[in-house]
Amino acid sequence: MVAMERRRWALPTITLSIVLIAAACGSGGGTAAPPGGSGASAGTGASPAGEKVTFRLTTWAGEDEAKELQELVLDKINAEATDFEIVHEPAPADYYTKLQTTIAGGTGADFMWLSQEYVAGYASRGALLDLTAHLAAVDNPAAKLDGYFPDVIKPAKYQDKVYGLPWIAQPVILYYNPKLFDAAGIDPPDDTWDWAKFRETAVELTKDDQYGFTANGWPPIQQFIWQAGGEVITDDLSSSPIDSPEAMEAVEFYKSLVWNEECCPTEETITEQGFGEMFKAGKVAMFMGGAADTFDGLDVVGATVVPKGPENRANLSYVAVTAVNSATKNPELAAKALAALTDGIHHWKIVAPRPELATAEVILASIPEKWKAQKEGQVDAIVAATEEMRAFNVIPRHQEWDGLFWSEFQDPVFHDKSAPAEAAPTAREKLEALLP
Repeated sequence: MVAMERRRWALPTITLSIVLIAAACGSGGGTAAPPGGSGASAGTGASPAGEKVTFRLTTWAGEDEAKELQELVLDKINAEATDFEIVHEPAPADYYTKLQTTIAGGTGADFMWLSQEYVAGYASRGALLDLTAHLAAVDNPAAKLDGYFPDVIKPAKYQDKVYGLPWIAQPVILYYNPKLFDAAGIDPPDDTWDWAKFRETAVELTKDDQYGFTANGWPPIQQFIWQAGGEVITDDLSSSPIDSPEAMEAVEFYKSLVWNEECCPTEETITEQGFGEMFKAGKVAMFMGGAADTFDGLDVVGATVVPKGPENRANLSYVAVTAVNSATKNPELAAKALAALTDGIHHWKIVAPRPELATAEVILASIPEKWKAQKEGQVDAIVAATEEMRAFNVIPRHQEWDGLFWSEFQDPVFHDKSAPAEAAPTAREKLEALLP
């Protein structure tokens, strides 16, 4: 798996037109398969006796991931289900553009993957099915909302209604290269580390063409603001206090890392050699990545929880949701199929967003054999990270907010075009104009 790149969260802004709402009255979704099971009729979607209802699933899965999803999850579900089957329609390129187009045109799939920051926007425009009552009637552990990490289920909701089920909650952990620590005679990082110890060690490990750490906007600065006790969007979605003392403390700390040759490669070096690639090549001693990240070229990769900030050890959880098209013709059955699909993915992807499955045993069972040896020593850190992971507080216009946060605040601050205390108040005013 490729390590996470800069601005993973600043996904392209997508403006969903009012046509999206009209799509709820259009065709597509939950159609009954004709005899033979491969096609889709344009009828009501009621399942004739002896036939299964076909639900279409669209995802951003690439070739290998799509193959795993089919073989490890969908084939099993489709074989066991008597009343439905799920057909996968991956769209790895220009995913959200294609998704918007098909929904607006009334041809969208029944099920869709959405990164956490998209759910509120799609729900607010009527594109997603309110699953609250439908899931309550489903007898499947994946349908029980109280079985999820409380902070992880939040992005699946909008105005107290449920519009999907999280299928992954991937916390950020601190990876390290044991060989570089051994060569320097430095003890590897552990859960006693704070910001000061982390930066001090990163500087100590930086020499010649080797760096202690790498930062370029990933991990997101929001994580450090949370660790300092600050916030970027408050829980009630009413303000963006990025100019608070806590936020300023976090920004100054992050500025001491990003592209700073004392401890980290420059922007030019990262561009030339690659962000995650430098860690895989043994040129970077520490790297913050997602719990599922794997690294070609390294036999052993150590892992621990991220360093503690002034207030806590919060880490950003990458949450993705499977949502249901509001135009689906079989909402009750769709909820049942969604729960089955979600439970299947929970035993495939790490980390499952349910505490009962976020265990060393389940995680190890979910890791492909190719990466099992590398990940075995990381499992304890992954489990520990789930205890303090958190998701974004998401608003309907989150992509716009995120883009503005970068262009009006992070980018000028990182490139020394503006001091944090000068940029923050102006950026805050613009950001709060986007809040609901």
